[in-house]
Amino acid sequence: MNKVIEAATVFSVQDSIEYAAGSVVSKTIVKKPTGTITLFAFDAGEGLSEHTAPFEAVVQILDGTAEITIDGKPFTVETGAGIILPAQVPHALKALERFKMMLTMIKS
Repeated sequence: MNKVIEAATVFSVQDSIEYAAGSVVSKTIVKKPTGTITLFAFDAGEGLSEHTAPFEAVVQILDGTAEITIDGKPFTVETGAGIILPAQVPHALKALERFKMMLTMIKS
């Protein structure tokens, strides 16, 4: 599903992004000067290498299981759980199995 999500419309967060073989797919659903909300779908074994972000972000796992490493410490995060990524702290993500997540970043 690649259509734009309209405001004041009920939608399925999990069904708003699809998996793609061997890929990481992203879809920004809200983009404002004050922050963003982005959906991601990671195929098994895919990930994002270690990086930092200037703002805190909240990761919510919508489907599957991810390994999220923050400042060298790995966390297993499963469907229905979330974790806060601290600003300016290195973090990385890896799909232990395919997973979908919603990333909410609030700029300050």
